[in-house]
Amino acid sequence: MLFVKKIGPISLGKILGLMYTIFGLIIGALISLISMGNMMYGGFGATSMFFGVGAIVAFPLFYGVMGLISGVLIGMFYNFITGFAGALELEVEME
Repeated sequence: MLFVKKIGPISLGKILGLMYTIFGLIIGALISLISMGNMMYGGFGATSMFFGVGAIVAFPLFYGVMGLISGVLIGMFYNFITGFAGALELEVEME
């Protein structure tokens, strides 16, 4: 058995921030495609175009920052709670 006794909050924040940024890029691209489809079928015109282009920029930024903040907080809370509850137990197999 391996035990995770401590997590570096900054390293977890960087990893989650990057993962959430990629997720935000995917969501932003989908929103952009939906907005473009809406414009093609006589939707809201400039509003749809602005929202579609804005989604590709805003969603990755928002998700990335939120991932960074949540990663740092999760790492800090994990380190605090392991003092009372014990470490996370992992079972691994070496080949």
